[in-house]
Amino acid sequence: MPPTTDHVQVLYTAQTRTTGGREGRGQSDDGRLDVALASPGTSRPGTNPEQLFAVGWSACFIGAMGLAAQAIGVRLPAEAAVDAEVDLNKDVGGYFLSARLRVSLPGLPRDTAYELMKRAHDTCPYSKMTRGNVAVGLELV
Repeated sequence: MPPTTDHVQVLYTAQTRTTGGREGRGQSDDGRLDVALASPGTSRPGTNPEQLFAVGWSACFIGAMGLAAQAIGVRLPAEAAVDAEVDLNKDVGGYFLSARLRVSLPGLPRDTAYELMKRAHDTCPYSKMTRGNVAVGLELV
């Protein structure tokens, strides 16, 4: 449901339908996404929610670093990359996620790269969503 406050501007709404859970299929309303789903560790063809989350988060994080680079007057390297690892864990309390983002910003001084990572982690919607809920490690490689 879209936000109801007057000062919030909804920029985009993703609409998907998933059937069959982890062994099913996920599709977007516009037909651009149509993926077979399979649980981690099975031999079934398909991806899993953790992989989809990792791809979405890493893409968003690169976008946030691009905005941070603009804000401080530097250019984000064209080869900027984020390797995301999302763990599906289980303990006595049930299932939970943890994650690591390994950031590569070739050609930038380390202090500048760290500044971009910090700003991106503060502003990326995925990072905001996970804050306080998911243990996240950030590493500059």
